[in-house]
Amino acid sequence: MSDTLTLSAETREQVGKGASRELRRNGRVPAVIYGNKQDPQGIHVEERELHRLLMTGHFFNSVVMINGERTLPKDVAFDPVTDRPIHADFLRISEHATVHVNVPIVFADEELAPGIKRGGVLNIVRHELDLVVDAAEIPSEITISLKGLEVGDSLHISAVTLPKGATSAITDRDFTIATVVAPSALKSSDGDTATTEAAEEPEAAAEGEEAGE
Repeated sequence: MSDTLTLSAETREQVGKGASRELRRNGRVPAVIYGNKQDPQGIHVEERELHRLLMTGHFFNSVVMINGERTLPKDVAFDPVTDRPIHADFLRISEHATVHVNVPIVFADEELAPGIKRGGVLNIVRHELDLVVDAAEIPSEITISLKGLEVGDSLHISAVTLPKGATSAITDRDFTIATVVAPSALKSSDGDTATTEAAEEPEAAAEGEEAGE
Protein backbone atom coordinates (compact mmCIF):
# COMPACT_ATOMS: atom_id res chain seq x y z
CA MET A 1 0.00 0.00 0.00
CA SER A 2 1.22 3.49 -0.80
CA ASP A 3 2.50 5.52 2.14
CA THR A 4 0.61 8.55 3.44
CA LEU A 5 2.67 11.69 2.88
CA THR A 6 2.61 14.91 4.91
CA LEU A 7 2.93 18.46 3.59
CA SER A 8 2.77 21.67 5.62
CA ALA A 9 1.01 24.67 4.09
CA GLU A 10 0.04 28.24 4.84
CA THR A 11 -3.13 30.01 3.75
CA ARG A 12 -2.71 32.17 0.66
CA GLU A 13 -4.23 35.53 1.51
CA GLN A 14 -3.66 37.15 -1.89
CA VAL A 15 -4.21 35.72 -5.36
CA GLY A 16 -3.11 36.81 -8.79
CA LYS A 17 0.08 36.63 -10.83
CA GLY A 18 1.92 39.24 -8.81
CA ALA A 19 1.26 37.52 -5.50
CA SER A 20 2.20 34.14 -6.98
CA ARG A 21 5.50 35.49 -8.33
CA GLU A 22 6.34 36.91 -4.92
CA LEU A 23 5.67 33.53 -3.28
CA ARG A 24 7.94 31.77 -5.78
CA ARG A 25 10.72 34.29 -5.19
CA ASN A 26 10.54 33.28 -1.52
CA GLY A 27 10.77 29.57 -2.21
CA ARG A 28 7.05 28.89 -1.94
CA VAL A 29 4.68 27.24 -4.42
CA PRO A 30 1.08 28.49 -4.79
CA ALA A 31 -1.48 25.71 -4.55
CA VAL A 32 -5.18 25.06 -4.12
CA ILE A 33 -7.22 22.46 -2.24
CA TYR A 34 -10.67 21.82 -3.71
CA GLY A 35 -13.52 19.33 -3.81
CA ASN A 36 -15.54 17.30 -1.30
CA LYS A 37 -18.36 19.86 -1.52
CA GLN A 38 -16.26 22.59 0.07
CA ASP A 39 -15.02 25.91 -1.27
CA PRO A 40 -11.55 25.94 -2.84
CA GLN A 41 -8.82 27.06 -0.46
CA GLY A 42 -5.71 28.88 -1.67
CA ILE A 43 -2.52 27.77 0.06
CA HIS A 44 1.22 27.86 -0.49
CA VAL A 45 3.80 25.18 0.33
CA GLU A 46 7.56 25.07 0.61
CA GLU A 47 9.12 24.33 -2.77
CA ARG A 48 11.86 22.10 -1.35
CA GLU A 49 9.37 19.99 0.57
CA LEU A 50 7.08 19.63 -2.45
CA HIS A 51 10.09 18.65 -4.58
CA ARG A 52 11.10 16.03 -2.00
CA LEU A 53 7.65 14.45 -2.13
CA LEU A 54 7.66 14.51 -5.93
CA MET A 55 10.94 12.60 -5.88
CA THR A 56 9.42 9.72 -3.88
CA GLY A 57 8.15 8.28 -7.16
CA HIS A 58 4.64 7.70 -5.81
CA PHE A 59 3.45 11.25 -5.11
CA PHE A 60 0.45 11.08 -7.45
CA ASN A 61 -0.85 7.81 -6.05
CA SER A 62 -0.43 8.71 -2.38
CA VAL A 63 -2.71 10.40 0.12
CA VAL A 64 -1.13 13.70 1.19
CA MET A 65 -2.11 15.13 4.56
CA ILE A 66 -2.01 18.93 4.36
CA ASN A 67 -2.39 20.58 7.76
CA GLY A 68 -4.46 17.58 8.88
CA GLU A 69 -6.64 17.57 5.76
CA ARG A 70 -6.69 14.42 3.62
CA THR A 71 -5.97 15.15 -0.06
CA LEU A 72 -4.96 13.46 -3.28
CA PRO A 73 -2.50 15.27 -5.60
CA LYS A 74 -4.12 15.95 -8.97
CA ASP A 75 -1.70 18.20 -10.83
CA VAL A 76 1.62 19.99 -10.51
CA ALA A 77 2.64 22.62 -13.08
CA PHE A 78 6.32 23.13 -13.83
CA ASP A 79 8.26 26.05 -15.26
CA PRO A 80 9.14 25.08 -18.86
CA VAL A 81 12.66 26.54 -18.53
CA THR A 82 13.78 25.73 -14.98
CA ASP A 83 11.50 22.69 -14.41
CA ARG A 84 10.70 24.04 -10.94
CA PRO A 85 7.16 23.44 -9.60
CA ILE A 86 5.08 26.60 -9.93
CA HIS A 87 1.58 25.47 -8.92
CA ALA A 88 -0.13 22.43 -7.42
CA ASP A 89 -3.71 21.18 -7.15
CA PHE A 90 -4.95 18.88 -4.39
CA LEU A 91 -8.35 17.15 -4.18
CA ARG A 92 -10.00 16.83 -0.75
CA ILE A 93 -11.07 13.27 0.00
CA SER A 94 -12.65 11.38 2.87
CA GLU A 95 -10.80 8.48 4.48
CA HIS A 96 -12.49 5.77 2.41
CA ALA A 97 -13.37 7.76 -0.68
CA THR A 98 -13.24 5.94 -4.00
CA VAL A 99 -10.42 7.56 -5.97
CA HIS A 100 -9.00 7.36 -9.47
CA VAL A 101 -5.21 6.89 -9.54
CA ASN A 102 -2.42 5.83 -11.90
CA VAL A 103 -0.28 3.12 -10.31
CA PRO A 104 3.17 2.16 -11.67
CA ILE A 105 3.68 -1.34 -13.09
CA VAL A 106 6.66 -3.49 -12.09
CA PHE A 107 7.40 -6.48 -14.34
CA ALA A 108 8.75 -9.60 -12.63
CA ASP A 109 9.93 -13.12 -13.56
CA GLU A 110 11.61 -12.07 -16.79
CA GLU A 111 13.94 -15.07 -16.39
CA LEU A 112 10.87 -17.35 -16.47
CA ALA A 113 9.66 -16.04 -19.84
CA PRO A 114 10.86 -18.51 -22.53
CA GLY A 115 10.38 -15.96 -25.30
CA ILE A 116 12.66 -13.42 -23.57
CA LYS A 117 15.26 -16.05 -22.68
CA ARG A 118 15.48 -16.92 -26.38
CA GLY A 119 16.16 -13.29 -27.30
CA GLY A 120 12.66 -11.88 -27.53
CA VAL A 121 12.12 -8.24 -26.64
CA LEU A 122 9.68 -7.01 -24.00
CA ASN A 123 7.66 -4.26 -25.65
CA ILE A 124 5.93 -2.22 -22.92
CA VAL A 125 2.68 -0.57 -23.96
CA ARG A 126 1.69 0.74 -20.52
CA HIS A 127 3.92 1.73 -17.62
CA GLU A 128 0.97 2.48 -15.31
CA LEU A 129 -2.47 1.09 -14.61
CA ASP A 130 -5.44 3.42 -14.34
CA LEU A 131 -7.26 2.13 -11.23
CA VAL A 132 -10.29 2.90 -9.08
CA VAL A 133 -9.55 2.11 -5.43
CA ASP A 134 -10.38 2.95 -1.83
CA ALA A 135 -8.30 5.96 -0.76
CA ALA A 136 -7.07 4.00 2.26
CA GLU A 137 -5.87 1.09 0.10
CA ILE A 138 -3.98 2.72 -2.78
CA PRO A 139 -1.23 0.32 -3.93
CA SER A 140 2.25 1.76 -4.40
CA GLU A 141 2.81 -0.45 -7.46
CA ILE A 142 1.34 -3.39 -9.36
CA THR A 143 3.67 -6.34 -9.93
CA ILE A 144 2.97 -8.34 -13.09
CA SER A 145 4.66 -11.67 -13.80
CA LEU A 146 6.07 -12.42 -17.25
CA LYS A 147 6.28 -16.14 -16.48
CA GLY A 148 5.56 -18.36 -19.46
CA LEU A 149 5.42 -15.66 -22.13
CA GLU A 150 6.64 -16.71 -25.56
CA VAL A 151 7.58 -14.59 -28.57
CA GLY A 152 4.35 -13.28 -30.02
CA ASP A 153 2.44 -13.45 -26.73
CA SER A 154 0.59 -10.44 -25.34
CA LEU A 155 -0.22 -9.55 -21.76
CA HIS A 156 -3.68 -8.06 -21.26
CA ILE A 157 -5.38 -6.51 -18.26
CA SER A 158 -7.62 -9.58 -17.95
CA ALA A 159 -4.55 -11.64 -16.98
CA VAL A 160 -3.60 -9.33 -14.11
CA THR A 161 -4.70 -10.02 -10.54
CA LEU A 162 -5.39 -6.63 -8.98
CA PRO A 163 -5.29 -5.97 -5.22
CA LYS A 164 -8.51 -6.57 -3.33
CA GLY A 165 -10.96 -3.73 -3.89
CA ALA A 166 -9.10 -2.31 -6.91
CA THR A 167 -10.64 -2.29 -10.38
CA SER A 168 -9.46 -1.04 -13.73
CA ALA A 169 -10.79 2.39 -14.65
CA ILE A 170 -10.86 1.22 -18.28
CA THR A 171 -13.70 -1.25 -18.61
CA ASP A 172 -14.65 -1.16 -22.29
CA ARG A 173 -11.77 -3.27 -23.61
CA ASP A 174 -9.20 -5.88 -22.62
CA PHE A 175 -6.27 -3.56 -23.27
CA THR A 176 -2.69 -4.61 -23.89
CA ILE A 177 -0.03 -3.99 -21.24
CA ALA A 178 3.01 -5.57 -22.90
CA THR A 179 4.02 -7.93 -25.70
CA VAL A 180 7.03 -10.11 -26.43
CA VAL A 181 8.28 -9.63 -29.98
CA ALA A 182 11.09 -11.11 -32.03
CA PRO A 183 14.38 -9.14 -31.88
CA SER A 184 14.12 -8.25 -35.56
CA ALA A 185 10.79 -6.53 -34.96
CA LEU A 186 12.41 -3.70 -33.01
CA LYS A 187 15.66 -1.85 -33.52
CA SER A 188 18.06 -2.61 -30.67
CA SER A 189 21.67 -1.51 -30.58
CA ASP A 190 22.91 -4.63 -28.86
CA GLY A 191 20.56 -7.54 -29.43
CA ASP A 192 20.05 -8.08 -25.67
CA THR A 193 16.60 -7.94 -24.13
CA ALA A 194 15.43 -4.35 -24.38
CA THR A 195 12.38 -2.41 -23.30
CA THR A 196 10.65 0.06 -25.59
CA GLU A 197 7.46 2.02 -25.47
CA ALA A 198 4.64 1.65 -27.95
CA ALA A 199 1.70 3.95 -28.47
CA GLU A 200 -1.51 2.28 -27.37
CA GLU A 201 -3.99 4.75 -28.81
CA PRO A 202 -5.96 4.01 -30.74
CA GLU A 203 -6.34 0.67 -28.98
CA ALA A 204 -7.04 -1.18 -32.20
CA ALA A 205 -3.68 -0.08 -33.63
CA ALA A 206 -1.79 -1.44 -30.64
CA GLU A 207 -3.68 -4.71 -30.74
CA GLY A 208 -2.70 -5.09 -34.36
CA GLU A 209 0.98 -4.66 -33.54
CA GLU A 210 1.17 -7.28 -30.80
CA ALA A 211 2.78 -9.88 -33.03
CA GLY A 212 5.48 -7.46 -34.23
CA GLU A 213 5.81 -4.74 -36.77
